[in-house]
Amino acid sequence: MNRPAPRRRTAPLTAAALAAVLLLAAGCGDRPTTHHKPGTGHEQGTGSSGTLLAARDDSGHRLRDLPAADAPTVRAEARPDTEGGWNVHLTVERFRFTPESIGGGALAGRGHARLLVDGRETARAYGPWFHVPPGARTLTVRLYADDHTAWSVAGAPVQTTVPLASASASGSTAPSTSPSAPARTPDPTPTGRTLDIRVTGSTVTPAPARVELKKGERITLRVTSDRPDTVHVHGYDREATLTPGTPAALTLTADRTGLFEVETHESGLVLTQLVVR
Repeated sequence: MNRPAPRRRTAPLTAAALAAVLLLAAGCGDRPTTHHKPGTGHEQGTGSSGTLLAARDDSGHRLRDLPAADAPTVRAEARPDTEGGWNVHLTVERFRFTPESIGGGALAGRGHARLLVDGRETARAYGPWFHVPPGARTLTVRLYADDHTAWSVAGAPVQTTVPLASASASGSTAPSTSPSAPARTPDPTPTGRTLDIRVTGSTVTPAPARVELKKGERITLRVTSDRPDTVHVHGYDREATLTPGTPAALTLTADRTGLFEVETHESGLVLTQLVVR
C-alpha cells in the first residue's frame, strides 16, 4: 500500500525577512529620482533647492531664490562672426550645464540658460558657446534650474545683458556679470541717471535686474504703467502714483548703501533693484 508523500511545511516568514521583502518591493516600484512624474508640473519635481517664490520672470517662469553666496553667476562676451551675427561665450560660476537632466528637479548649481534677444525669449543654451543671428541689438542670458524655474537672488533673476550693437563696432563686448553687476545701465542726464521702465500687465520691460550706484549719485526712475498703481522704493520710503499711460518720475539721491527693491504696490511686481556702494 502506497502512502501519500508527506507535505512540506513552509516556515513562516520572520519579521526581519518580511520587512526585507516589503522594502525590496517598495524600492523596485519607487526609486528615488529627480525627474517629475507624468502629469505633474516641472515645479513639482523632487530634489528642490532654494525658495520657490510666487513671483515670475517676464517669460512666465517662477523664481527660485538662493542666497547670494550660494547663487550661480553668469558673464557673457560677444564677438562678431565673419558670416554675420555674433558668437557668444558664457562664463559661469557655481553652475554647470546639465542637458541630460532637463525636466528634473531643481538642484543648486545645475540647469541651463535661456536667451532673450531684444527682450524676447528665442532659444536655450546647454553649453558655454552659441551663435546669435544678425539683426539683434541686445542679448540677455538668464540661468534656469532643471525644472525650468529661474534662479534668482533677492527676487531678481540671475542674468546678464550684452549690447550687441556695440559689439559689431568695437569687435567684442566687455564681459557683463550678474547678479552682482547691473544688467543694464541707465542713461546719464545732467542730474544723474534715468531708468525708463514700462509695466504691461505682469510684464516689466526691461526685465528686472540690478542697477549699481555710487553713494551720493542721483537717479530718476521713470515708470509707465497700463493700470493705476503706486511705485515704491524700499529703504528710501519714496513713492510715486502711476496713472495709466502717463510716465511717473521719481528722483532720489542714493545717500545710503545696500540693496533696495523698487516694486509696485497693487500688482506686487519687482521693477528693479538698486545696489548702492
